[in-house]
Amino acid sequence: MSPGRRLTVALVGLVALVVIGWFVKDGTPATPPDTTKPVVTSSASAAAEVPGAKSGMDVQALSALPAEAAKTWKLIEANGPFPYPRNDGVTFQNREERLPQKKSGYYKEYTVPTPGSPDRGARRLVTGSEKEVFYTGDHYSSFVVVDVRK
Repeated sequence: MSPGRRLTVALVGLVALVVIGWFVKDGTPATPPDTTKPVVTSSASAAAEVPGAKSGMDVQALSALPAEAAKTWKLIEANGPFPYPRNDGVTFQNREERLPQKKSGYYKEYTVPTPGSPDRGARRLVTGSEKEVFYTGDHYSSFVVVDVRK
C-alpha cells in the first residue's frame, strides 16, 4: 500500500472514530444525576422483609434519608417528646391516596424537621399500624418505604 493510501485510510478511520464518539456521547445524560433525591437501596429479597414493601413503593434505608429522619425515628421509638406535639403522632388521613388504602386511624404522621425552614417544612415520617414506615420529602406528593434496620 502506498504512503498516500495509508494516510487516507488512517484519516477515514480517525473521522469514523470521532463520529462514533460523538454519537456515544449524545447517548449519555448531559447532566449529572440528581443528588438531592435519596438513593434507593433495595433488593427484592431484602425489600420483601420490610413492612410496607409489598405496596410496590421503592424501599430505602433510613441511613440514606436526611439525618433528621433518623432523629425523628428515634423519637417515635421512644414515644416522644416531639418537637411539634400538636402535629406529631396525629392521624394521617392519606387524602392524596399515595399510601395503601386503610381504615381511618391506621396511619400516624411525624415531622422531620427541615433545617432553615421557618415552619414544620415538607418532610414527614408516616407510620402504619403494621409497623410500616414511609418517608415523604415533598409534603405527601411521593413516598418511599423506609427500612429502619439500615
